Amino acid sequence: MSDLGSLSVIFDLDGTLVDSEPNYYEATRQTLAAHGVQDYTWAEHERFVGISTLETLALFRERYGLRPPVAELLAETNRHYLELARTRTPAYPEMRKLVELLTAEGVPMAVASGSSPEAIAAILSGTGLDAQLRTVVSADEVPRGKPAPDVFLEAARRLGSAPADCVVLEDAAPGAAAAHAAGMRCIAIPYVAAQAGAPEFAGADLLLRGGQPEFTAQMAFDWLLRSVR
Repeated sequence: MSDLGSLSVIFDLDGTLVDSEPNYYEATRQTLAAHGVQDYTWAEHERFVGISTLETLALFRERYGLRPPVAELLAETNRHYLELARTRTPAYPEMRKLVELLTAEGVPMAVASGSSPEAIAAILSGTGLDAQLRTVVSADEVPRGKPAPDVFLEAARRLGSAPADCVVLEDAAPGAAAAHAAGMRCIAIPYVAAQAGAPEFAGADLLLRGGQPEFTAQMAFDWLLRSVR
């Protein structure tokens, strides 16, 4: 048996495994611009990191008085996003190394994301991570997105793991809250470092306030080893 025992690891995708937020920003910007909203900024986008595209667009539809139904806005945004995601989504090198370390130990792993199944598949295939991360759950497949725990609980179910045996890696406050609500431990790597003081991150078992620049695969692997002893 691995030294990591019954541990399972669940990765958030966007902003955690891969740097896809610039693609989400551009896809949303294109959709809003097509409907007359010309001033959507990156600073505004950062406020919605970790919230599903569906929920974000529902908020924007109300805020800007957009006429199309949310489903139509979502389909439009997903079209833009998928065009970008297939070729312009880099995996964080240290996250890839962690996946490789856990694969070598036989640790069950899953991806649990607020993105659509199509977007998740496009990114994992484009980065080659699909070879190691075969258990995937989209928020589209569960009743509630993050900060509700549904997507993480479904990932644990598919892995055959107890929630208490799972560690979640997350970059966003709603995801950290979801991990806590699921009864799982959490390594938090805030995508927006300025948000590291958010109350949702206070419950993280390991909080890297500086985000990805502070993260290394070996550090995370060693922490996981200590956490099961």
